[in-house]
Amino acid sequence: MRVIAGTFRSRKLIAPRGSGTRPTSDRLRETLFNILAPRVAGCRFADLYAGTGAVGIEAISRGAEHVWFAERAEPALAAIRANLKALKIARGFTVEARGTGALLERLAKAAEKGGSVAAESVEGARAGNLLDLVYIDPPWEAEAEYAKTLHLMGSARGRLMLAPGALVVAEHSSKAQLAERYGELAQTRTLKQGDAALSFYSVAVL
Repeated sequence: MRVIAGTFRSRKLIAPRGSGTRPTSDRLRETLFNILAPRVAGCRFADLYAGTGAVGIEAISRGAEHVWFAERAEPALAAIRANLKALKIARGFTVEARGTGALLERLAKAAEKGGSVAAESVEGARAGNLLDLVYIDPPWEAEAEYAKTLHLMGSARGRLMLAPGALVVAEHSSKAQLAERYGELAQTRTLKQGDAALSFYSVAVL
């Protein structure tokens, strides 16, 4: 597993041993970032259910302004921190060790407060809308996690976390089919690659 492009191109990344963590493959990550390329530089990126952190680190390597990593499994957290340390990435990121739900709660509260308060209360957040790109990759069998997180992002509260034109991407099994709509999030594209698939969502235009 390696960083595909950018500042840390070709640098190796580690993953926990065993099957507890399923890293996004290099090939799928390359496909993802080929699509996201025009949006990444200067963006605010959330890597939810981050696993090894490879997706968020790829975003940092390609110029993201700030990346939030949400992960609560200890072996995966250790891998994220080890990868950041090995690459000497000292700023421009936040690791939320309580997981995706805790991170989104923090961001939602900050967004609800608005203005400069939001910028001060959550590291890396600017005033107003917070996230430009969101990547969701829970265990493929965890259907409830997909539904819960995507419904939240598509709710009125979730929209406060999203910048205008924000994109939400979910990685899932190519055998699974996510809903076409979660609240105000509408599916715009699904791309399949081997056993994996990427479903893209944006706020529906009325």
